[in-house]
Amino acid sequence: MKKLAVVLFNLGGPDQLDSVRPFLFNLFNDPAILDLPRPARWLLAQWISRRREAPAREIYEKIGGKSPLVEQSQLQAAALEERLRTKFEARVFVAMRYWHPMSDETAAAVKIFSPDEIVLLPLYPQFSTTTSGTSLQEWNRAAAAAGLRVPTHAVCCYPTAPGLLRAQAKLIGAGLQEASRAGKPRLLFSAHGLPRKIIDRGDPYQEQIERTAAAVVGELTVPDLDWSVCYQSRVGRLRWIGPSTEEALEQAAKDRVPVVVVPISFVSEHSETLVELDITYRRRCRELAIPAFIRVPALATRVEFIDSLAYIVETALKWQPGRIATGDKTACSPVMGRCLHDRRF
Repeated sequence: MKKLAVVLFNLGGPDQLDSVRPFLFNLFNDPAILDLPRPARWLLAQWISRRREAPAREIYEKIGGKSPLVEQSQLQAAALEERLRTKFEARVFVAMRYWHPMSDETAAAVKIFSPDEIVLLPLYPQFSTTTSGTSLQEWNRAAAAAGLRVPTHAVCCYPTAPGLLRAQAKLIGAGLQEASRAGKPRLLFSAHGLPRKIIDRGDPYQEQIERTAAAVVGELTVPDLDWSVCYQSRVGRLRWIGPSTEEALEQAAKDRVPVVVVPISFVSEHSETLVELDITYRRRCRELAIPAFIRVPALATRVEFIDSLAYIVETALKWQPGRIATGDKTACSPVMGRCLHDRRF
């Protein structure tokens, strides 16, 4: 059997309250997040991490003093590994971008495993330069530093992967049924937002988010479904893509409809779902007297989703090593000139 290593990419999060500030520094010191020359970026990242440490600590205190993202990703890795072992001698590793286990640690572990081939698989269904893109770049650096010279296949994105759509539709269907007790519900696909300037440079993220949402609606086959896409987690003074999730909730209050909120860009629970959606926006819904607020869970280890990841891994192995593969060949934005799966990484 082929000896296969799969590396799952995710954002990462502090593993204790004392890790909050260094986690924030790593995040804002990434040129994909702050596009500034190195000295200016380093200084600004220091300033931002100090300024945001206290409110971020408050957020993590509400969910047990740490991010659950690593544990969630490790559960997904274990489920995917079990699924792949029917065909491969497989090990699935996790590499976080801004806190441990980071790419250097994971590359060292992969080298010890000594695989025949490697598949890099972001736990971001929709591609952005600020998520999958920066993770791929960091992995290349770490793999080179570790002397890890193994045929490697990178997955770019899978915004309309069939298993992802089926898993989302099942979860949403239950949410719609519950919300319908309070009236005809509105389905809100809430995604992490990005500054408008990143999208204007050709980042396909927003287009892929909207494509995922439309494909899930098609999978639901609910007649005359009321739905829209919105974006959360805005920070700073830059213009961000919209409408914001709060604006969408305010509109729902005006229309007097219950809402079902889906974290469409998140496949794991973390601070943006457990605090921002479950606490902050739920409280806002009570203030707005919205008839009902139902939050759909993240995909986590749903069977359909894990099966879809396994299929994407097997598909990526058919691509020439060193090329970016995709779970959906029509996924990339026309404004990028050509699909990412035609590019070397």
